[in-house]
Amino acid sequence: MCGIVGYIGLQEVAPIIIDGLKRLEYRGYDSAGLAVLTNGTVNILKRAGKVADLETLVEMHPIAATIGIGHTRWATHGEPNDINAHPHIDQTGTIALVHNGIIENHGAIRQRLERDGIVFNTQTDTESLVQLISAFYDITQNLEQAVRLALQEIDGTFGIVVVSSREPGKLIAARRGSPLVLGINEGEYFIASDASAIIGHTRQVIYLEDDDVATLTRDGYEVKTLGDEPVEHQIEEITYDIEQIEKGGFEHFMLKEIHEQAQTIMDSMRGRIMLEKGTAKLGGLREVLPVLNNARRIIITACGTSWHAGLVGEYMLEHYARIPVEVEYASEFRYRDPIINEDDVVIVISQSGETADTLAALREAKKRGATVVGICNVVGSTIARETHAGVFIHAGPEIGVASTKAFTAQLVALSLLTLMLGRNRGFISIEEGRQFAAELLSIPDKVTEILSDTSEIQEVARRYSQVTNALYLGRGYNFPSALEGALKLKEISYIHAEGYPAAEMKHGPIALIDENMPVVIIAPQDRIHEKVISNIQEVKARKGLVIAIVNHEDAVIHALADHIIAIPRTVDFLTPMLTSIPLQLLAYYIAVLRGCNVDQPRNLAKSVTVE
Repeated sequence: MCGIVGYIGLQEVAPIIIDGLKRLEYRGYDSAGLAVLTNGTVNILKRAGKVADLETLVEMHPIAATIGIGHTRWATHGEPNDINAHPHIDQTGTIALVHNGIIENHGAIRQRLERDGIVFNTQTDTESLVQLISAFYDITQNLEQAVRLALQEIDGTFGIVVVSSREPGKLIAARRGSPLVLGINEGEYFIASDASAIIGHTRQVIYLEDDDVATLTRDGYEVKTLGDEPVEHQIEEITYDIEQIEKGGFEHFMLKEIHEQAQTIMDSMRGRIMLEKGTAKLGGLREVLPVLNNARRIIITACGTSWHAGLVGEYMLEHYARIPVEVEYASEFRYRDPIINEDDVVIVISQSGETADTLAALREAKKRGATVVGICNVVGSTIARETHAGVFIHAGPEIGVASTKAFTAQLVALSLLTLMLGRNRGFISIEEGRQFAAELLSIPDKVTEILSDTSEIQEVARRYSQVTNALYLGRGYNFPSALEGALKLKEISYIHAEGYPAAEMKHGPIALIDENMPVVIIAPQDRIHEKVISNIQEVKARKGLVIAIVNHEDAVIHALADHIIAIPRTVDFLTPMLTSIPLQLLAYYIAVLRGCNVDQPRNLAKSVTVE
């Protein structure tokens, strides 16, 4: 993995590929490269580092061509260097390939080909595939057929694009478990791992499905299955604008996306709240509503930030809809032989809709007979297509690797689901539902209030930007907020941080607290406010430094804490939407002060499509 761009048409291909790769930089990567076909040869330029380094290389060695492929790599097999960067080329120097995913049986393929005299030049799993395609091409003399035969021997995941100087007017693309989108324009065609890479050229796209093989020429395209059966896909239109994937005057995408949250929270609930009836309407769940209303149990499965959103959802659904809920790491779900019944509902949450671990959990749940509901952000994603029903969060493109606006939009979706099920199951009265709905509708204005003055957060960031450890504490709905705040700090500033239930601190982490340990305590005036005050006093007794996120009117904690970050008050179950904003900003400002790459933190990728 991580980013793919391909083009065939009449324009100069290098600028199109470079521009597309720049739009995919948010996904995280460590090297970049391109291959173009010209004068009967495959020309490859690639380099460890950023797309800007590749662009400089292309300027030094300009190549005129109208067909090519490009890639940004996030290393899995083999260290990030010039040799292991994509594209990879076969031993004959005539076939080039870019690949997202992991080929699990690459070792066996490599050994077999080496016995046949093939010499490998890289440490990557991907080179095994391009060499295998080459071996089949020697037999078939047909690029599409060679690709199809090679992929039938592959175990693992792939999104690939292949070009060959032997068939210079053709691109071959295929996918299994790693997304590819085909862009259509008059006389030219694009292929990319994300629609954002091609939105500047076309809005007409086809989302390829698993085991699709697409052949692109200047005259058109054809999609078949791996078994060589023709398939038809609906052409869809990209709905967002190119401005939505630009920084819009902000220094970083992350800061822009933090500031977009008043709008994205409103967009996530727009048209879904029925205030007079005190309920919510989620059209994407219409077909499974009877199953949801009568579910014996809900299992929420996700990874990272989405898992934290799922924890908040567990608290909401159990309290207001009275349905037992379990929250599982998707990466562990299918490996522990889970007990799943036909009257269970499994909710999978993923911003991208392509997270490999979450997809594996989805498929395991379906195989065991559960009804599977998706909560995701990307229309046309694999999760959106493979679940029985779902809810789009409508957060718009999220470019920063560290999720911000998608998290709060996921919380909105879970809140609406809770309201709907609580009303349907008779545990929320119409009056309570109206109050629930009205408070939800007030959240965007409260987010705007928090964002209107961030001076105190910036001051705290300046004070603690050089610490090496931090502890985040919360109780109830804000224990997941503590986990999420610690994750944000780890992701983008590289400071070690841990989130903990505040009451659990005395069962271990309290040993770490001294005069050098900042402790971020999330303490809104909720039903367990007094308990959190006791936890703060425990920290202060050990000379810990307390950064408290509190409501404006909280005089007690104002007197106890070293630093106060004040937020408006809301009902308990909605507080994570508000407390998450200062936690995101604190991590952001600390990372900037430490000189970190905020939008592309090291070793991380936006959409993790490998296990």
